[in-house]
Amino acid sequence: MENPSPAAALGRALWALLLATLGAAGLPRGGESVCSARAPAKYSITFTGKWSQTTFPKQYPMFRPPAQWSSLLGKCSPLLAFCSTRRAASDCRAPAVCGSGGAVGTGGGHGDSGLQVSFVVRIVPSPDWFVGVDSLDLCDGDRWREQAALDLYPYDAGTDSGFTFSSPNFATIPQDTVTEITSSSPSHPANSFYYPRLKALPPIARVTLVRLPQSPRAFVPPAPVPPSRDNEIVDSASVPETPLDCEVSLWSSWGLCGGPCGRLGAKSRTRYVRVQPANNGSPCPDLEEEAECVPDNCV
Repeated sequence: MENPSPAAALGRALWALLLATLGAAGLPRGGESVCSARAPAKYSITFTGKWSQTTFPKQYPMFRPPAQWSSLLGKCSPLLAFCSTRRAASDCRAPAVCGSGGAVGTGGGHGDSGLQVSFVVRIVPSPDWFVGVDSLDLCDGDRWREQAALDLYPYDAGTDSGFTFSSPNFATIPQDTVTEITSSSPSHPANSFYYPRLKALPPIARVTLVRLPQSPRAFVPPAPVPPSRDNEIVDSASVPETPLDCEVSLWSSWGLCGGPCGRLGAKSRTRYVRVQPANNGSPCPDLEEEAECVPDNCV
């Protein structure tokens, strides 16, 4: 088995630390109900990426690297056992193998806090953005939930100060708190998720957990899926389109006023397109403007 590089090990350690601090992040989470389910339960997890050039056209990464997802890093509370799916793709399916004895989790008797699942998946490329779930409780009183599904939205881990997908690494000192990224926050036109026409961003991913049927045989965890070399996201024509309005620069200074003596002349100024419109967004306005003036140096 190939040993991970020091950089890769450090990266996994940082994301594990982030996962341990998600309790204050406001991510989708379950309640604190007491679980009295006694039989063990196993779940499969399906992570479906909805990040595409159609739904998120602004600054969509096309190369170096193209849009993709990291591996899934998760834990099962209160056992705090970590698991990881190694496939990084827009539609990544793998059985969850957190817990003791190979099962996803067990009720263990009355008074147990049940199985709470947390995970993060990093948005690549990005400064420190991710999607995730915090402490999703799969126990409902005296029984396990048959299925749970949640839409996921982007979050900022608070460790890097970049605004765009391809921003260079610029550490946030001191480290900020984990915050949700919305269509208007951060309120800056350079932000890759800034869509002021939208009241809310469409979901960037969805996770579904389905309880697996019980088997008299012991549960054998599946073999880890090797990392995929082709983890680029494939755009889908079936997703809703997000309109992207044209964005232009400020006007330049007025040029010199030219014209014959004794008559009005003309001067002009220009601006340029910062963001091309997409998906029926507002078209670009005029990029050049003229105005009458009195010539300074007439001939």
